[in-house]
This record gives sequence, structure tokens and C-alpha cells, in this order.
Amino acid sequence: MAHDHHHSHSHGHDHSHGHAGHSHAPDNFGAAFAIGAALNTAFVIAELIFGYAANSLALISDAVHNLSDVIALLLAWGAAWLAQKQPTQRHTYGYRRASILAALFNAGLLLVAVGGIVVEAVNRLYSPAPVAGWTVVVAAFGVAINGFTALLFMRGRHGDLNIRGAYLHMAADAGVSLGVVVAALIIMLTGWLWLDPAISLVIAAVVFWSGWGLARDSVSLALDGVPRGIELAKVRDYLAGLEGVTEVHDLHIWAMSTNETALTAHLVRPGGSEDAFLHGVCEELSHRFNIHHPTLQIEAAAEVCKLAPAERV
Repeated sequence: MAHDHHHSHSHGHDHSHGHAGHSHAPDNFGAAFAIGAALNTAFVIAELIFGYAANSLALISDAVHNLSDVIALLLAWGAAWLAQKQPTQRHTYGYRRASILAALFNAGLLLVAVGGIVVEAVNRLYSPAPVAGWTVVVAAFGVAINGFTALLFMRGRHGDLNIRGAYLHMAADAGVSLGVVVAALIIMLTGWLWLDPAISLVIAAVVFWSGWGLARDSVSLALDGVPRGIELAKVRDYLAGLEGVTEVHDLHIWAMSTNETALTAHLVRPGGSEDAFLHGVCEELSHRFNIHHPTLQIEAAAEVCKLAPAERV
């Protein structure tokens, strides 16, 4: 974004990475990704084998869902690794946005899986087939594995879209596997074969719900939307209320990655600026709003700034 200002101004740019509320979640979850991916890969193989042997659509559909989660974990893990790479001459922010692209792809993967599960479940509703009761044992392992994996990501679920996605997926999977257990037990007692595809539809609904939420948030970040949990109006009010500031314009807030937020703004401050003022504002933006990559431009008057009008971006 080019700024053509014919007056003196100063820039305040502070990477406040050490402040409260900021968490480079990908740096701390390598082991969780590795353990989660390994456990879920083994479980997917077991579910597919036993699902086909037992003729259980619920078990097979749960395996498909778990397979999408394995891919999601691997993609998120890869994106976390890319996010740690240093900036280059061409990619001056590094590869942080890879985490957003991974979340976007994972959301699409989940929604595609939903379609496959629904089609097969509807077919099975019209033509019920017997299910071996011992599927309850396999599904019970799913409750334990998915529940344990969810716990690995629990501490980071509020700070990173990918970590939140991993946590929600694993927690939902634990609930879905519990549903398969209940369905198998009821089928053993009642012979209600329709319950197997019915549970599959419930699984599809759970997958759709988690996939839709992830898609909504990741598309928003990919389009440089203001990240969830940050209100633009409140940030503007804070900046406008700073000592000596008479106007705020050209304010933009966007996600550099799934766990790091940037801000740029022009502050009209006739009295000028000093380092203490800029550093204090950056500290407060980090502490209050979880914005750790602010760039502030101080201007003596708004009239000479071409970006001052609200309709200009």
C-alpha cells in the first residue's frame, strides 16, 4: 500500500511477541500433532477392517471421518512447521498464512466427507443390513483415542484456529464413537437395523457442524477479515481516545496466521509523537486486543492524507 504524504510523519512498529495472551501455538504442539496423527491413523485402519467385516456402516463412516481428521492433523502440522520458517526476500511475512490455507482446505475436506456419508446412509436406510455386535469394542477404543487426542489440544483451543479445529474434531469424534457404541448395544438388544444408518446421519451432522464452523472462520481469515474475538469498533475507540489523538483513519486489522494478528492505522496527533507513546500503544494493543503486529503512522493533520476519507482503502 503506497502512501504519498507530503508532510513529515513517524512510524511506530512493535513486534510485541512476549506479552500476555499471545501464544505461538504451533511451536508447542508438535508432539500433540505427532501422537494424535499416529493414534488416529492406527484407529482408522482398525475401523475400516472391522467395519467391513461387521458390515457396519456407522463404523465405516466414522473411519472416513477419522481419516479426514488424520489428514487435517497432518496439514495443520505442516502449516505450523511452515509458519516457523524465516521471512524471505519474496515472502516478507514468512509463511504464516499457510496455517489459514490449511484450515480452509481441512474445512472443505470435512464437508466433502459429509456428502459421502449421507449418500451411503440413505441407501442403507432403504436396504438395512445386519451388523455384528462386536463393533461396540472397536468403537469403544475410538472414545478413548479421540478423547485422549482432544486433551492434547485442549490448552490451545482458544488461541489458534488450527488448534481449535483439532480439539473440536477430536472431541466430536469421541462423542460420535460413543454414539456408535450405544447404537451397537441397542441393535444387539432390539434388532433395529435402521439404527446403524441413522447413527451415520448423526455423524454426518456432527461433521457438517464442525466443518461449517471451520470453513466460515478460515474463509474470513483468508479474505483478511477481522479475526474472531476482536471488535474493530472497540479498537478504533481505544485509539481515538489516546492522549493527543484527534482522528483515526485507514484502520485495518487482519490475520497474519491462525494465531497472529496485525494492525495498521493512521493517527492524527498534532503534537507529534515520541517513542514512549508508540511503544505504550503497542503494549496496550497486545494486552487488550491480542494484536501483536501493529504499525502506526502518526500525522500532524488529516487533510493532507489521501487515505483519510472513510471510502478510501
